[in-house]
Amino acid sequence: QVQLVESGGGLVQAGGSLRLSCAASGRTSSRYVMGWFRQAPGKEREFVAAINRSVGWIFYGDSVKGRFTISRDNAKNMVYLQMNSLKAEDTAVYYCAAGSRIISTTSYEYDYWGQGTQVTVSS
Repeated sequence: QVQLVESGGGLVQAGGSLRLSCAASGRTSSRYVMGWFRQAPGKEREFVAAINRSVGWIFYGDSVKGRFTISRDNAKNMVYLQMNSLKAEDTAVYYCAAGSRIISTTSYEYDYWGQGTQVTVSS
């Protein structure tokens, strides 16, 4: 089992920045691919970013490319999502996820999920 706890969400004005953190614990969490997904009210869960365990592969969703940066510190079992130039449409609950695939952008390929952290961007 891997436990994931997100933090860092909040209210920010459009154009601002936030940094989300995900603390992983449990079964050798550093072996897993780590991803961020988000879900806005009435919408399906959307892929945001993923990073494989060796930090050699990083993928981003089209809507966040150039604005968001995912990173991980395997020694600390932490994953981060730096979000810059935030827009109102970035408002959502952001989830950290861990999966056993080498890399994935698909939510059903992730095995473990955090409870989510709310990000609200005011326009």
